[in-house]
Amino acid sequence: MKERIVNYLQFIDDILKADNPDTDYDKLMKEHLIQIGFFMHERLIHLIVTVVFAICTIISAYAFLAFSNIGILALTVLLLILLAPYIAHYYRLENGVQKMYRQYDEMLKRSKSQE
Repeated sequence: MKERIVNYLQFIDDILKADNPDTDYDKLMKEHLIQIGFFMHERLIHLIVTVVFAICTIISAYAFLAFSNIGILALTVLLLILLAPYIAHYYRLENGVQKMYRQYDEMLKRSKSQE
């Protein structure tokens, strides 16, 4: 997913940078809104998974404090290790979608200036 969002953002940036007068911004905006929808769905799913992992990590940390069991400590450490990539991925998705909003706003400005 990381590669897909990075490539898509670069693709749109290249179109905006080229500022070709023949670009159909209305069509591009429609396609862009579809992609925003896909990435927003992905972002929501990863937010849910990240929150669940965080809650499980907190519960296991409290369980270790309550029972001082080495197995629970191992579980807590494993969950912390898994939580870090989930947070990083969600961060990347969130920033990517925010950038897509800014790209859409730029397309909207250019579309209106073509009228």
